[in-house]
Amino acid sequence: MNHKELKALLGAIRARDLSVNEGLERLRDLPFEDAGVALIDHHRALRQGVPETILGEGKTAGQIAIIVARMAAKGGNVLVTRLTAGQAEVLAKDHPAGEYDLLARTFTLVQQPLEDLGRGPVAVVCAGTSDLPVAREAAITAKLFQNRVIEITDVGVAGLHRLLAHSKQLREAAVIIVVAGMEGALPSVVGGLVDVPVIAVPTSIGYGAAFGGVAALLGMLNSCAGGVTVVNIDNGFGAAFAATRINRRREP
Repeated sequence: MNHKELKALLGAIRARDLSVNEGLERLRDLPFEDAGVALIDHHRALRQGVPETILGEGKTAGQIAIIVARMAAKGGNVLVTRLTAGQAEVLAKDHPAGEYDLLARTFTLVQQPLEDLGRGPVAVVCAGTSDLPVAREAAITAKLFQNRVIEITDVGVAGLHRLLAHSKQLREAAVIIVVAGMEGALPSVVGGLVDVPVIAVPTSIGYGAAFGGVAALLGMLNSCAGGVTVVNIDNGFGAAFAATRINRRREP
C-alpha cells in the first residue's frame, strides 16, 4: 500500500462508502504478512515510496513463488532480482503477465500504471557490453520505481568520443547512473561533464588485477570529479533505488 492508496481508503471510510470494519480488514496485513518463508513488508511503499523488492539469490524457486504470490495478491507491482532462468520459469507459469529479463536476471509484474514521478529522466550509462547485466538491472529497477529512463550503452573511456555523442542526453538527465568495470574511470569523466548527481556502480568485470571489481570500486571512490557517489560492486538495484530518492518529486 502506498500514500495514494491509503488516502483513498481513509477517504472512503470518511465518506461512509466503506465501513470501519471493511477498512480494518484491508489494513490487517499493512505492516507485514507472515508467509511462512518470509515476513513480507507490505508497509514499505508507505514508508519508503517503493514496494519491497525480492532478492532471488539464495532462495528456492518455491520460496520465491510464495512471496511473489502474496505480494501480487495485494495488487501492486512486483520486482524480483538475481533470478536464474529456472526460477523465472516457475514464476512465469503462475504469472503469465510477468516479464523475465535474462540479461538483467529480473522478473517484473506490473499491475499498476507506472506514472513518471521523477523531476527528470534517470540516465543509465554503461561502459561496455560486458557491464550490461548490471546496467539493465539498474534500468529495469528505475523504471519500476516510476522514473523515466534513458539507456546509453558501450561508451567506455577506450573510445571517449562515443560518450560525447550523447552529451545532450546527459545534460537532460536529473540523475545519472554510471556502470563500469576494469579501472572504473567512466564515472569521473561523466562527473566532470554534468551538474547533476552521478551514482557510480563498479562491476566485477576485468582481468586479474581488477580483483573482481575492487579496482573499479577504489577508482570510483577516489574520483577526482565532485558529486560522484558510489554503491557496492554489481549493485545496479542499489544505484536505481538511490537515484529514485534523489529524483522523486515530493507529494504536496
